[in-house]
Amino acid sequence: MPETRPRYWAGACRELAGRDAVLAALMAQHRGAILVRRSEAFATLARAIVSQQISTRAAEAIWNRLEQTLGEVTPDCVLTQAPDALRALGLTVRKAEYLHDLAGHFADGRLDPKRWRRSADAALIAQLTAVRGIGRWTAEMFLIFHLNRPDVWPADDMGLQKAVARHYLDGRLPQPKELATWGERYAPWRTVATWYLWRSLDPGVVQY
Repeated sequence: MPETRPRYWAGACRELAGRDAVLAALMAQHRGAILVRRSEAFATLARAIVSQQISTRAAEAIWNRLEQTLGEVTPDCVLTQAPDALRALGLTVRKAEYLHDLAGHFADGRLDPKRWRRSADAALIAQLTAVRGIGRWTAEMFLIFHLNRPDVWPADDMGLQKAVARHYLDGRLPQPKELATWGERYAPWRTVATWYLWRSLDPGVVQY
């Protein structure tokens, strides 16, 4: 997949830079940072479940075993595996249950990527968090990195809290409720503001 920014990105950057000197400076420092769309929806969410509360190396090892066993990690393939078989690949009891629940949501249409284009962010978050093992933060990361939605502001994200504290609040860490209100100044481009505030802490382009 070629690395191209979402279509709204350049215009959003111009608008935000005109409003906010901190963001203008961060954009100038990180011109090469690119938000790209991640892989297929089910695999992206399944990876998120596998990766919860374990190291990146451990998560990658488990994911590789899933791919070796299933060939391709799809809802139908996951549903053919008994929970014991998934646990044998390194998943915990709960994560095996979460993967089955996620696969079931895709298989029966409760999660249908074809309908997402017309769905509001709040509705999508509600659909995603109805899956066992997917919380609001994971849903928001999915909206940013897979769907490239332009106006996502993950107020529970520790990195975003630290960045706002550093650049605007003299080091005082905001609580999520305060941060949610703070983010309103960046609407309707809160994803873009989030992206550059993250870069101020970690210049590497992390893909969820």
